[in-house]
Amino acid sequence: MAALSPDEIKSRLASIPGWSLEKDELVRHFQFPDFLGSIAFVNGVAQLAEAAGHHPDIDIRYNKVRLALTTHDAGGISSKDFDLAAKVGALI
Repeated sequence: MAALSPDEIKSRLASIPGWSLEKDELVRHFQFPDFLGSIAFVNGVAQLAEAAGHHPDIDIRYNKVRLALTTHDAGGISSKDFDLAAKVGALI
């Protein structure tokens, strides 16, 4: 899997609302009513990630969750990242 060019990344960002580019990662912040809401969401993300064989970096701070996607073996952002971001968006 090859990394996408900066132009391809910018073009595809419109297809995944709420996500932004931070360095070489697609990043999105989520907020939930409480810790259990955060954990339920992360469990859903875990199911998607396992099925895709592509795992995000996850940071949980009580009711806030930060997800970061990049394809390490491609050396940047790939189609895999956009595919998983779109699926994660469907969880909310």
